[in-house]
Amino acid sequence: MRKVVSQFGNGPLQQKLTAGDLHFLSDAEVSKGGEGAGPSPHEYLGAALAACTSMTLKMYSGRKAMNLENAIVTVDIERTNDVEVFSREIQLQGNLSAEEKERLLEIADKCPIHKALAGQIQIKTQLVN
Repeated sequence: MRKVVSQFGNGPLQQKLTAGDLHFLSDAEVSKGGEGAGPSPHEYLGAALAACTSMTLKMYSGRKAMNLENAIVTVDIERTNDVEVFSREIQLQGNLSAEEKERLLEIADKCPIHKALAGQIQIKTQLVN
């Protein structure tokens, strides 16, 4: 995996992000002091879960020769009583049996980002010069 680097961008809260040769922005919503120039960090977290889920479903259905035409994954994150609650909706498109749909729902929980978020996490921080 490429390392992700963040540094100050333009405006009060904008961040310039890089992952290898890829460049993108993060910002806070206007109502939270930013300029809305890019997804917020929480939106990137939701995007990571949504993208990983649909990628996992695409790979699995391809290996099993299922007729999955598309998996549309929507993630919303809300903080309730100091707990981040991820709400994930999955829409499966294609000619799938009830058994295939049920299996794909089980496979969704096996995506690496789901496992990382649901499992134990350690964050190691060090100051560098």
